Amino acid sequence: MSQSSQTKTPQAIQNTEGRFSRPSVIPPRARIDGIARRSFFTIMLLPVFLIAVVTIALVIRSWPILQAYPLKDLLFGNIWRPDKGLFGFYPYIIATFWVTAVGVLLATPACILISIYLAEYAHARTRSAAKPILDLLAAIPPVVYGVWGLVAIVPFVDKVLAPLSERWLDSVSIFRVNQPTGFGILAAGIVLAVMIAPLIISVMYEIFATVPNDLRHAALAIGATKWQTIRSIILPQVAPGIVAAVVLGASRALGETIAVLMVVGNVAQTPTSIFDPAYPLPALIANNYGDMMSIPLYDSALLSAALILLIVILIFNILSIVVIQRMLRLK
Repeated sequence: MSQSSQTKTPQAIQNTEGRFSRPSVIPPRARIDGIARRSFFTIMLLPVFLIAVVTIALVIRSWPILQAYPLKDLLFGNIWRPDKGLFGFYPYIIATFWVTAVGVLLATPACILISIYLAEYAHARTRSAAKPILDLLAAIPPVVYGVWGLVAIVPFVDKVLAPLSERWLDSVSIFRVNQPTGFGILAAGIVLAVMIAPLIISVMYEIFATVPNDLRHAALAIGATKWQTIRSIILPQVAPGIVAAVVLGASRALGETIAVLMVVGNVAQTPTSIFDPAYPLPALIANNYGDMMSIPLYDSALLSAALILLIVILIFNILSIVVIQRMLRLK
């Protein structure tokens, strides 16, 4: 055997036809990269797998009541009397949307303004001080927010907001005070708005920080004011991100349980005003699961409520992703 043939390596050996053959031995570094890639791919699939497992488990546990009653009767039924075999989820579904909508509407304008101030106007020291405060507010347990709602928000709604609404807005049905106790959708919405605000502000601030400074400098160089730059240049750039931040906050608000349960009133009725008490789906599950399980289909009914809540949140997030993608394509 010649010396030249003995010195050949397994790397890209040229054959007699002028083409290069693949190495016969995979280098250790390439093997490690392949293992890492497959491992990360598996880890990425775990959340999807978990959602699928939870959904399948809820469907299986909810199947008895879905077989016993038409889905239309469950979703649009107004009466919840498990002892009588009546399982109407409509008041709870509507209450969930009412509380979430009020919380998001109260939180979004303030969050946008605070994010603009922190990203565009605030001094660096102010930003560095605000970030830990936002993290602290986001880390406060929901039960603390619920207690705060009981001792501060409910009396404020009862003694201040309800009389003002009766005096100035009684002709508008959505602001009419039907049961002046302070417990209701408005109190729950205020608590939710405070709870989700740190999350929305943090996400929006990071989104504003992604806008290149060159765009700001170019707008200022041609004579635009600071506010004109924000309104005409920065806000159109970050609009999809703002929508994503609001959706993220709404997703958390949809599933919030203990804080809402403590201030919303827990009355199973279809609300017509923001001052009405209500009974959202998470509160229904938390209040009743584990009680009266001897009633036929009661366990299945509560788990079907959890399935409805899960499907609503998934649909809400999917639609928001579609809206964001369309906004990005239009840009």
